[in-house]
Amino acid sequence: MDVRLRRKREAAAKSTRIQEVNRRVILDAALEVFSAYGFRGSTIDQIAERAGMSKPNLLYYFKRKQDIYVSVLEETLAQWLQPLADLDPAGEPEAELARYIARKLAMSAERPEASRLFANEILHGAPAIQKFLKSTLKDLVDEKAGVLRRWMAEKKIAAVDPHHLIFMIWAATQHYADFETQVRAIMGPEAETASFRMATADAVTSLFMNGLKPR
Repeated sequence: MDVRLRRKREAAAKSTRIQEVNRRVILDAALEVFSAYGFRGSTIDQIAERAGMSKPNLLYYFKRKQDIYVSVLEETLAQWLQPLADLDPAGEPEAELARYIARKLAMSAERPEASRLFANEILHGAPAIQKFLKSTLKDLVDEKAGVLRRWMAEKKIAAVDPHHLIFMIWAATQHYADFETQVRAIMGPEAETASFRMATADAVTSLFMNGLKPR
């Protein structure tokens, strides 16, 4: 291979890696800023400062605050919905639901700001993700509701409305992220410990699984 061509390709690959790293830094910083101040209360300057780069440098990657916000939301939704997408129709209901609940609680503990960002968007009428909610999200929830409905018909779990069951799992698990300040105020330093997180997973899973035992 021609030396100049090889060097040109290596430079292009290095540039791409740097761009990927910078985009990651910007999106991580934006998640923190948007989850704390909301879309309207956040500024490009705040995100640039949190990312440790100049505003012109940031604007090289994203032209508008709206573009950053939508990118952060789309990434957040993809991550938060993955555990539901992984619910295996061929698996045992108790194991699958327990795994789903545990993963949701782990995400709430590890990235509470992601859940708060999504909750804030919903509370404001979801202007940036209405199309997603009515298409991708609805299709996934309907699909998994069908799985739950089949398990109920097979008497593997108690018969309840599957959509409401999913809503309740969301409410119970994401509470620990969306109301993290309240949980810490009540539980004190214990809320920061691994043992508290394990106890939370045991309690929430037990409540759901006991309620879903076939009758």
